[in-house]
Amino acid sequence: MEITLSADQELFRETTQRFLDDRSSIAAVRAFRYSPDGFERDYWRQGAELGWTSLVVPEELGGGSVSGHEVVDLTLVADAFGRRVAPGPLLPANAVAAALARSGSAQQQTEVLPGIIDGTIVPAWCVGAPTADGGTASGVTARADGDGVVLDGVQAPVESAVQADVLLVTCGMGDGVAQFLVAPDAPGVSITPLESLDLTRRYGRVELSGVRVPASTAVGVPGEAAADVERQLQLVLVMQLAESVGAAETVFDFTLEWAFDRYSFGRPLASYQEIKHRFADMKTWLEASHAIAAAAARSVQAEAADAAQTVSIAVAYVDEYVPELIQDCVQMHGGIGVTYEHDIHLYLRRATVNRVLHGTPADHRQRITTLQERVA
Repeated sequence: MEITLSADQELFRETTQRFLDDRSSIAAVRAFRYSPDGFERDYWRQGAELGWTSLVVPEELGGGSVSGHEVVDLTLVADAFGRRVAPGPLLPANAVAAALARSGSAQQQTEVLPGIIDGTIVPAWCVGAPTADGGTASGVTARADGDGVVLDGVQAPVESAVQADVLLVTCGMGDGVAQFLVAPDAPGVSITPLESLDLTRRYGRVELSGVRVPASTAVGVPGEAAADVERQLQLVLVMQLAESVGAAETVFDFTLEWAFDRYSFGRPLASYQEIKHRFADMKTWLEASHAIAAAAARSVQAEAADAAQTVSIAVAYVDEYVPELIQDCVQMHGGIGVTYEHDIHLYLRRATVNRVLHGTPADHRQRITTLQERVA
């Protein structure tokens, strides 16, 4: 997250934090463990009113940013989500909103986008992880069939697939990439809930078997959507980075407090040299993660030529060190740190899922190599 914020950004961040403190306490997060949805629709609609789903949508389409830097503004929400392991489909909602705002038809921007913005429509984005060739993996293919398109394949895991009111399906079409809006209850669509390590995030397996959709459901030009998909992926990744760094800082802070309050042989645990050294390492990782995540957000904001590479560099670093930082904090807590009653595992779950959902550090290191070779 950015260190220096404008007055409007500070107000936006504080408003989001206060709302989450009221509606998404740790007790509330724990209560969602057995909830089918993992969040309340009313809570999500109220969050949408605060601007969570409209920042990357232009004003003329019903959106608008806080500062004129919509991607950076969005990371403020993601950071708050990470600090409170908050529920809600923040990532897919903004990815799909961005897709429709950027390349959706007038009908899609009139009939679907407003519902996403006001929180009454929950979308899911069916897309695979980034691939070594700089694209994204897709288990779904599309083929033209008369005046429509037929979709076949499987995509998993898909966040909020079971809860979704609309699916944005990214698929291979010929030698290119296409995206289509698909109704979850359309003939041939089967969605199976998956077990999730995260207590509030829900994922599903989306299977499409001969699903026929009208050509009008295409988002952008079929076969030419690669640039749109890349932009959506970058947005999701910078949100994910901000969330993971926010979670890591929260864990670091309460672990440091614990180490000073906990006494061993008459001395604070934090006074021992080995513990000091480990905290120094973790602080270094944390500050570097803040800096590189902020740099990635600024690069995506500017739509820089090297934005994809910058984002993958950030993911490769943050998703390598944040889970290790939180694991170290678990060990600092001793036996209580591995109990369900302690809150630290909630953050570890979120960071662990983030680490693999849209490409592992190894995937992104390979992607960096490929993107660099293209520049050379």
